[in-house]
Amino acid sequence: MSSRSTFNRLNKIFQTAQEIPFDDESKIVLISDCHKGDGSWVDDFSHNQNLYYCAIKYYYQNGFTYIDLGDSDELWKNQHFKDITNIYNDIFNLLHDFYKENRFYMIYGNHDIVKKYPSFVKKNMEKYYDSHTDKEEPLFENIKVHEGLVLKHIETHTKILLIHGHQGDLLNDLFWRVGRFLTRYVWRRLEFFGHKDPTSAAKNYDKKRKVERKILEWVAVNKQMVIAGHTHRPTCPPEDEHPYFNDGSCVHPNCITCIEIQNSEITLVKWDVKTKEDRTVFVDREPIALPRKIKTV
Repeated sequence: MSSRSTFNRLNKIFQTAQEIPFDDESKIVLISDCHKGDGSWVDDFSHNQNLYYCAIKYYYQNGFTYIDLGDSDELWKNQHFKDITNIYNDIFNLLHDFYKENRFYMIYGNHDIVKKYPSFVKKNMEKYYDSHTDKEEPLFENIKVHEGLVLKHIETHTKILLIHGHQGDLLNDLFWRVGRFLTRYVWRRLEFFGHKDPTSAAKNYDKKRKVERKILEWVAVNKQMVIAGHTHRPTCPPEDEHPYFNDGSCVHPNCITCIEIQNSEITLVKWDVKTKEDRTVFVDREPIALPRKIKTV
């Protein structure tokens, strides 16, 4: 996909996206690329499920609004959404709590791009089977899944474009059905033998750089802040660099990363397991970059 095509895609999203107002008192967490699967050997999320649950429990208890930046569910490798909800009942129950309190927004990525179809959402995402109660429970009733959202500061009118980030990646955007076919029927099987999927921006360094470069060009030309995911490469640039941020992913080998917005500052955060001197372990929240103040670019 050319830079011009990417520019056109981002321009359209920015101009048509729903705006979410926020102010200095707002608390927002942005998380993407969980790739929740079916619990099998190729479920990249399973080894971090407890870290993720601890993190979102913290954000729920502390009054954060959760914005999902896409690829939260692995719907390329897995055909059925219910296979994912059945494995991660506790997580979906907590996400439902966010949603029923109007503290949850969802953006689709390339790996869960089928969420852009209202028919899929209505059939699969309004209810789920809870194994604890042995019945169907409400999940995301009447939810709208977005391609992008815009955060708009109430006082300064500063805007932040929120996207998944696959809009700069030809195979994962316009030809996503080809990418899904290759992942589901070729690379999923080869993963059992240790092969990595070369179509994935998350596992291919050159693709990461190309995707990020296109979005960075749009940021520079439009003087517009962007927060994305997709490449799994957590990024919080210093004040003298263009304001392109990336929240990383929940499938890093030993941690999950996300972005927090508090006091009109953007902070990149890591959650991981650490050990005390008495050999007990605990889940730790740690900022991994200097906060960047939200201001007009």
